[in-house]
Amino acid sequence: MRHTSTTNLFIVSMAAESQSQKKTYCVVGDIMIIPKDFNLSPTKDRQINLQLNFPDVGRVFNDFIRTQEVGEFFSGALAGAMTKAILAPLETIRTRMVVGVGSRNIGTSFIQVIEQQGWQGLWAGNTINMLRIIPTQAIELGTFECVKRAMTSAQEKWTDTGSPKLQIGNASLSFSLSWLSPVAVAGAAAGVVSTLACHPLEVLKDRLTVSPEVYPSIRIAVHKIYKDGGIAGLYAGLGPTLIGMLPYSTCYYFMYETIKKSYCRAQKKESLSRAEMLLVGAFSGLTASTISYPLEVARKRLMVGALQGKCPPHMVAALSEVIREEGLLGLYRGWGASCLKVMPSSGITWTLYEAWKDILLADRRHV
Repeated sequence: MRHTSTTNLFIVSMAAESQSQKKTYCVVGDIMIIPKDFNLSPTKDRQINLQLNFPDVGRVFNDFIRTQEVGEFFSGALAGAMTKAILAPLETIRTRMVVGVGSRNIGTSFIQVIEQQGWQGLWAGNTINMLRIIPTQAIELGTFECVKRAMTSAQEKWTDTGSPKLQIGNASLSFSLSWLSPVAVAGAAAGVVSTLACHPLEVLKDRLTVSPEVYPSIRIAVHKIYKDGGIAGLYAGLGPTLIGMLPYSTCYYFMYETIKKSYCRAQKKESLSRAEMLLVGAFSGLTASTISYPLEVARKRLMVGALQGKCPPHMVAALSEVIREEGLLGLYRGWGASCLKVMPSSGITWTLYEAWKDILLADRRHV
């Protein structure tokens, strides 16, 4: 008869010639309780085999990396890295136009960068941009998928069992959250979590892009920012970033999921083709960017304002300053360049993300 401890550290095997000689022994943790009259010495009709069973680390690791959450995390990282590598020049031009550096014309801005810094200038700050986008996109898309599933599951549970209630004395207050969109909540959470985790990398990227002569390398940029403002310097503009991220991220994910589901339902199909993902992702990025763009302008002004010798004290002041100097149209300065970057970036990211999920989560999708 075989007895295995609950921690699977030891396997004790006992064999006897007849069924009448077999006995059951209690196993508690790694301890097997044996009667006093039982002889542990092996004989010709009884064998006792002790085997040390180590945990299968390789199998545990393999099971971990094949989970849905890990697959989505790596899919987001790979999609973000590949997208940024392709579209880095557009990101450079967009950032320069938003903060008011160089020409207001997209074509002229390209020429200025090439004349001043050479072709490599179009990829200024791209190293930190790649280091930034990999964790940012992984955290953002991973958080979105996780929160969306959790919210959907919670709403289904509340539908069956009733909404959460708060009891205060004889009064009962019911919280009906059926009006909340799981996609919108997940989109907002994705933007906030990724921003909190990766904001210092965004600050470094902007400094390297706008003033490469002042910040020629990542090491020097980190040293100067820390010397001037300490840890808080690496989180400069965090408040405005969160304010600007909430409407963008919420709208972006909500638009993508809504259009995707509506189109699939109308066409009576289960999923979008790669070309359709590209178009839907691009349109979602365009819509979200247009709605939140004035906040993006103010955010960039606050983050790099110190470089120009004038830094507004808060977002409202930054918006007022732009309107006073350039009028209402100033709130959309660089919007064209932003769209040229955001639309292909959104479309390509969603296409690559879904493609990588098909590869990394192929086994789960066929279950």
